[in-house]
Amino acid sequence: MADDASPRTPPQQYTQKTSGGNNAYHNFHNDFVHIQDPNERRRLALAEIDKAPFGWYHVRACVVAGIGFFTDSYDIFAVSLLNTMLGIVYYPGVGSLPGPSDNAIKLSTSAGTVVGQLVFGYLADHVGRKRMYGLELIIIIFATLGQALSSGSPSVNIIGLIIFWRVLLGVGIGGDYPLSSIITSEFATTRWRGAMMGAVFAMQGIGQLVCAFVMLFVTLGFREALLASPGVKECEGYCAIAVDKMWRTLIGFGAVPACIALYYRLTIPETPRYTFDIGRDVEKAADDVKAYISGKREGNPDDITRIQAREAAQTQMTIPKASWSDFCRHYAIPKNGLLLFGTAASWFLLDVAFYGLSLNNALILEVIGYSTKGATSTYQVLYNTAIGNLIIVLAGAVPGYWVSVATLDTLGRKTIQMGGFIILTILFIVMGFAYYSISSNALLAIYVLAQFFFNFGPNMTTFIVPGEVFPTRYRSTSHGISAASGKIGSIIGQGAISTLRTRGATEANPNPWMDHVLEIYALFMFLGIFTTFLIPETKRKTLEELSGEDPPSSLPAAEGSNGKTTESL
Repeated sequence: MADDASPRTPPQQYTQKTSGGNNAYHNFHNDFVHIQDPNERRRLALAEIDKAPFGWYHVRACVVAGIGFFTDSYDIFAVSLLNTMLGIVYYPGVGSLPGPSDNAIKLSTSAGTVVGQLVFGYLADHVGRKRMYGLELIIIIFATLGQALSSGSPSVNIIGLIIFWRVLLGVGIGGDYPLSSIITSEFATTRWRGAMMGAVFAMQGIGQLVCAFVMLFVTLGFREALLASPGVKECEGYCAIAVDKMWRTLIGFGAVPACIALYYRLTIPETPRYTFDIGRDVEKAADDVKAYISGKREGNPDDITRIQAREAAQTQMTIPKASWSDFCRHYAIPKNGLLLFGTAASWFLLDVAFYGLSLNNALILEVIGYSTKGATSTYQVLYNTAIGNLIIVLAGAVPGYWVSVATLDTLGRKTIQMGGFIILTILFIVMGFAYYSISSNALLAIYVLAQFFFNFGPNMTTFIVPGEVFPTRYRSTSHGISAASGKIGSIIGQGAISTLRTRGATEANPNPWMDHVLEIYALFMFLGIFTTFLIPETKRKTLEELSGEDPPSSLPAAEGSNGKTTESL
């Protein structure tokens, strides 16, 4: 009996109060310093994070994560503008890239993104969110600068270099998806978790907007040189040099926000949930919460008490340890396996059709008066392209993002996703079956509505839900799998389905199968309705409730609204 009692002595040594804490920066550590059981201490500490009032530290978390998505979106959106200018500079007399080269550059980023989502998703669960966060931005900065400084030679084609750097860029962009999602969700208060994660993702719209503005500004800056050329096929000499400088400036600017956010990403603390559930470092988790809220880099607990607490937690914590066998066992349970399938399949189906909407950009630009057809100078071509893209982004994308942010925690994620898929199915059916009978203005209206309901719909929710419903030990891996499924869908949508539109093409009708392609996308949207049934509603529920990680309460006094157990779920 004496031997059994001896291990219980150390916890009395590490339950010591720490200094610090005031009305602005609450000392969560001291609230639970008297709790001996690490499971109960974890539950009560995480409950305090979930119930914390919305504060500036939540805003800071959203901004730091959001800048990454701003950069991701900027770099992805810039590719169509990049290809336009590469065609002018490197294919004189033609003025545009060959079709295979154009598609290869666009798909290269998505291919790299799949790799980044899977690799960073796994590593964030394996070695920690903190250790991986910031590394993806370093890759993005490095690849962006390499891309902006690329130049062809007799032995190296410029297109090959751009593809190489964009694959690497995609790896960094892919890493940002699971990391930003789960870090935001694990630091968020339950009441506003949807709005916080939505605000991070909504920075994609701002990134697209800024990219269009940068394109407009560089076009205005080189106006004189561009006006000297009567068209993109005749853009040579001074005009070609100007366009070459323009695309390098456009791409290089994408590294600026990433550099600003890099320091803050490298200095965030590890998320308390990771430190509790995977690191089993009870003392460090409690101190990191206090440090995060007070604006410090990380907690600094006493080493001896930290080791003692960690040893006790290794044997007393009821949360399973992550392992390959546990991963297989967890997802072999039908409920868990169907949940992962639901998030991955919904994202896959969305992205197949999401990229189909861009097929109509040329028609939409013509309707709003910014078509490049009939342009009398290279300046007019690039100016109309910049203004047209600016209007397209503002038409439906940006409003859709922020309406989602405002309603995610009231309407709920599942309601928004279901409604979005239903409305998009109807819109794509109308576009497909009535493509040759509706007017251009009607097509513009449908386009704006589709843009709006993509972002006030599944484009937003497929990012948020995977960051909430999975257990901490597999949250990042599962989010990475779901996100990678989406990017595989986008590759299929762009590389396989969209190319069908040129089937049977003639000079008079270059896209005879456009209506059938839109009908195919309508089918994918329809299937998304059924995969939505596989995901739960997550609004106003804690991450532990959603994943079934709540341990049984050991203190009767703590039972109540926060005393839910796995069985009660």
